[in-house]
Amino acid sequence: MSPQPKKEQSKLLTTLKEYIIMTIGMCIYSFGWIGCVLPAKSTSGAASGLAIVISTALHNTLGWDIKIGTIVLCINILLLIIAGFVLGWNFGIKTIYCIFILSMSMNCWQEIIPADDFLHIDRFLSMIVGGVITGIGVALALMQGGSAGGTDILAMIINKFRAISYGRIIFILDLLIIASSLFVGFTIDAAIYGYIMTLVFGYTVDMVLAGNKQSSQVFIISPKYEEITRVLNCELGRGVTLLDSEGGYTHTRSKMVMVVCNNRETPTILKFVKEIDPNAFMTVGSVMGVYGRGFQPIKL
Repeated sequence: MSPQPKKEQSKLLTTLKEYIIMTIGMCIYSFGWIGCVLPAKSTSGAASGLAIVISTALHNTLGWDIKIGTIVLCINILLLIIAGFVLGWNFGIKTIYCIFILSMSMNCWQEIIPADDFLHIDRFLSMIVGGVITGIGVALALMQGGSAGGTDILAMIINKFRAISYGRIIFILDLLIIASSLFVGFTIDAAIYGYIMTLVFGYTVDMVLAGNKQSSQVFIISPKYEEITRVLNCELGRGVTLLDSEGGYTHTRSKMVMVVCNNRETPTILKFVKEIDPNAFMTVGSVMGVYGRGFQPIKL
């Protein structure tokens, strides 16, 4: 067999593995919401938390019982359309795939799992477990280049017009979603549990992806630095810096690529570089603070 078919077969298997892992991740993520958060009669951030708020409001005011997954799908479709006009129609197929799998799996879990106390644990512990489970599910999807959509899409839209940290936007949106639950009949303690779940969720995602660091600084040494730079610019939307480098033994002169990114983007960068140059030399380090466009504003 010639090298080309082998390469195509390997790429096909890699893509299949990515979609299988994303499917598992979204099923785990949806189970955390339906199996832990919903029985606790609480909510949290993201599109799924907003869907619970909307579902509760529709039930209390109009008597409509619409499944959570259906509402999540409607929210994401609306956000995708808005983002398409604002940011362009270049959303990854993986994000769209994850959104549909998330919606379908949430509806399936809602049919299977009892609406009452499913895990037979108290509300507080149920929200903690829910934060861990949903964090693991999202992290699995993120590692394969997918996303659950929701506030991630809205954060990209806001970030286009305001130089606000991506993580800060997500945090503020989550706080607003949880606060809105108080207007549809949720109690104060339910909202507090929602805030706690948000913190547990964020910490779990960080631990699964790349430890507890907020941002990463990646140095890449490869003769294919131009192609790597182009991919990081176009596919990831990250600016890079090219530094002059020279091998200490061979004295070969080249360019070293330096990019600073959100820690959730680190697995995507590793994947891109591996596809372009599997022999590239890379270092990934944690940085304590990143300031400038797309990150934290400079404070004096």
